[in-house]
Amino acid sequence: MQPPVDELEFGPLRAARAEPHSRLHDTIADRTRRMYDLLAGVYPASTYFFHSNAHQSALKMSGVTDGMRVLEIATGSGEMFRRLAGNNGSGQTLGIDISPRMAAKTQRSVRAQYPSAKTHCHAVDARHLPFRDESFDAIFCCYLFELLGTEDVLCTLEEIRRVLRPRGMFTTILIGQNSDVFNKAYQVAASVIPSFWGRQVEASMPALIESLDFTIVGDQSSWQSGYPSRVLCCRKE
Repeated sequence: MQPPVDELEFGPLRAARAEPHSRLHDTIADRTRRMYDLLAGVYPASTYFFHSNAHQSALKMSGVTDGMRVLEIATGSGEMFRRLAGNNGSGQTLGIDISPRMAAKTQRSVRAQYPSAKTHCHAVDARHLPFRDESFDAIFCCYLFELLGTEDVLCTLEEIRRVLRPRGMFTTILIGQNSDVFNKAYQVAASVIPSFWGRQVEASMPALIESLDFTIVGDQSSWQSGYPSRVLCCRKE
């Protein structure tokens, strides 16, 4: 049986953030939220064909072990979240996504697959994480930063650092930029549907992450169906 949500300590919100759960902060990602709500039913196909190998590498590189308190930011359709829940049966695995439909879909699927696991997924803005300082042993964030403006990327990284425990591991997956052909195709797609594709940021992210007193301890490239990904595993110092 699933534990009550409050036992997972999904919060509490600090006073400045005590807003109705149905309200998400206005952001450049507002259109992205609507887009991913619309695509919630079919997005798992994209994950299956393009992301699953990188997800597998990220889990292996992160060093997550059973019994940890783990957070995934931007769960999407939940493929990575289910991997985390399956690997952390006696721990706590929490997830957030800006799309309420994506979050609800992930919640249903993980509870169906792992009914006894301590999991919860909720619609939350990654720039304003409703968790206490130093709450998590490990944090994952896959394919999110491409969808955020420059200031929101920095704000989200600062929130990740705030809620991660000292020496905790932050693992992120970025869309790779190591293929000229892919880069050109990506730029065209992003110009047509920016709310889905965003922009490529992989080349600039390592320096930005390290500027916030993280040490990159793992760096691996992944290819799947012609789609490049880069996995970074970062320790909070």
